This record gives sequence, structure tokens and C-alpha cells, in this order.
Amino acid sequence: MAVFEYIARDSAGSEFSGVYTDVESAKDLRQELSKMGYSLVKAQRHKAGGQRRSGRVKRADVVAFAFEFAGMYTAGLSIMRCLETLEEQSEKGAMKAVLKDVREHVETGSSLREAFERHRDTFSEFFLGMVEAGEKGGRLGETLQMAADYLEKQAELRNKVRSAFAYPIVVGVMCCLIVGALVIFVIPVFQKLYSQLHVPLPGPTLMLILVSEVVRHYWMFAVPIGGGLFFTVVRAALDAFKLKMPVFGKLNRMVTVSRFIRTFSMMAQAGVTVVEAIELAKRVADNHVMVKVAEDLQEEIIVGNSLSAPMAKHAIFPPMIVQLTAAGEEAGILPEMLAKGVEFLDSHIDRTIQSLLTKIEPVLSVLMGAIVGSILMGVYLPMFDYMGHVK
Repeated sequence: MAVFEYIARDSAGSEFSGVYTDVESAKDLRQELSKMGYSLVKAQRHKAGGQRRSGRVKRADVVAFAFEFAGMYTAGLSIMRCLETLEEQSEKGAMKAVLKDVREHVETGSSLREAFERHRDTFSEFFLGMVEAGEKGGRLGETLQMAADYLEKQAELRNKVRSAFAYPIVVGVMCCLIVGALVIFVIPVFQKLYSQLHVPLPGPTLMLILVSEVVRHYWMFAVPIGGGLFFTVVRAALDAFKLKMPVFGKLNRMVTVSRFIRTFSMMAQAGVTVVEAIELAKRVADNHVMVKVAEDLQEEIIVGNSLSAPMAKHAIFPPMIVQLTAAGEEAGILPEMLAKGVEFLDSHIDRTIQSLLTKIEPVLSVLMGAIVGSILMGVYLPMFDYMGHVK
């Protein structure tokens, strides 16, 4: 039997709380209280060890759930029936546990948004926003379908970007491993040799020795300090660098803008105000530069200006997106125009990825060779000087 903490109301309208231990579900609890003349207001299952679930929910599972939920609800099934069916059909423990928790909270009086919000690590900000917009506007079936389409598009875009970055990441990891092995194991050996030979060390070699000393003896301090700097200072600078970096900057800008515009367009179609749609879109974009751009757009909208004019001031938006925004505002079909614009932008992303894949391999090979070669040169420079003195 499960343990429920509940709030109920008596016939006089007074609320009281309690704990019930002899029921299997909130539905049974509601029936038991009804027999005693009370009505259930809210209930929550008590779990001694906190909520647990086995494993992590994959993005593909969330996309499949969104399509199934949208289709079943649009077909006329109630929210509870949809959740019950999807929970029964779910084969994976993690997703099944999430759906069970969502169903139980909806069953005890929580809104669908509140139930999903308990699992922010599974359901994105966009999904939660679309559910809330659908509940408030009475268009839940439509917004669920839009959310499902959006999640599918985002998954496709993410896979394409991963395919473009897979090779650079593998090469980068290999380069880091090789450099780490040289710094930790090779340089100390040569350091002892040079100290015995009493030869003057050039600047590059001294720098390598310093790096080796820090990595080998002070890594326990360097790691937390580096992590703190990354999340406070470097993260914002890194977001800006990603949009301006030599090879991948253009691709990163297009991907960031695509996320922002697609989220804004769908939220606007769902009936959300422009300011609220921008607020959610900037969180989905997940880039410090775009956050500042979005805040500027919000300020301009609040004072009564159009959206296209401030967008034109920011170089991150392609001219085509700005032009479609202006045309959409003038014709009163802004969400539809932006939806067409983001489809064109995604096609451009596809072409850019294919072009990068053919160019990146030789560039990375040369770069990796240059890094490792520079380190080896710094290691052997004193040896060359010593051989010169011996002659």
C-alpha cells in the first residue's frame, strides 16, 4: 500500500490535511474520503527515499511521447486516459516512472504544466511553455502537436550538428591525450636529464616544464579553479567565441538563430504574447550573446516599437530573417513568415555542414601536427644546443 499526504475539504468548506496509508492510488484515496463525506483537494504520494527512477530519459523517448500524447488527445481521449495508456505502453523504466509521477499529480489536482514541471530535466522549457499556453488558451491538442513537431526538428538539427562536430571532437580528444602524456610522462624525464647536463634552457622548454609541474603537482587546485572561472567568466566569453570562431562560427550563429526563431514562432502561433515568446526563446537558445540580444528586443517591444527594426541592428540575424519579420509584421502573419524563414535557415545549415565535413579533416590534421610538433620542438631544443657545445 502507498502512503499519501493529502489536503481535503469537509461539507462546511473547511480544509484539513492528513496522511492515508491504506490505498493504492490517489483515485482510491478520493473514493475513501468521499465515503466519509470529504472531498479531496490535493494529494501527494510520500516516498521515503525521494523520487527515484532507473536511468535517464532519452530525447528520442520524449519526442515519441509528445507525438503519441498529441495524437491521442486530439483523437478525443481525456488527459488522464492518455497518460494512463502511455504509462502502460512504456517499456523503459525511466520514462515509465516519469509518466507515473505526472499522472498521479494530475490525478490529485495539479495542472498538466505543474505535473510536467517536476521533471524539467526531461521536458524542455519550450515543452512546458507550450503545455501552459495550450491549457490557458483551450488549444492543448494543437499546442501538443506543435511541441511534438518542434522537438522532432530540434532532434534532427542536433544530430546534424553532432555529425559535423564528431570528427573535430575525436581529434581534439586524441590531441589532448597525446599532449597530456607528453606533459605528465615525457617532459619530467627530459627535465631530469637537462638538470644533470647543466645546459641553459630556452623559453619554450621552460614553459613546458612549468606546465608539467602545475599539471603533476597542483591539478587538485587547478581543476576547481578552472571550473569556477569557466562558469563565471569564461562561459560568457566562450559563447561569444563560438559565434565568431574561424571555421564553425557561421554554423554556430545559424544554429543559435534557428533555435531562437523556431521557438519564438511556435510560441507566437500558440497565442503567447511577443514578449513572453522572446523570453522563452532566449532560454531555449542557451547562449549569453543571444540572451542580451533578446533582452534588447523585449525592451523595444515593450516601448511600442516593431520587432524587425531592433533585429536589423544585431548582425547575428541573417538579412533574410529580418526581411521576413518585417513582411510578417506588416501583413499580420509574423509567426507563419518566421516559420518559413527558419525552414530556409535549416536548409542552409545542412549545406554548411556538408561543406565543413569535406574541409575540416585536413585542417585538423595539420593543426594537431603543429601542436604536437611544437611540444616536441620545445623538448628537444636544449638537446640541440648541448650537441652544439659538445662539437
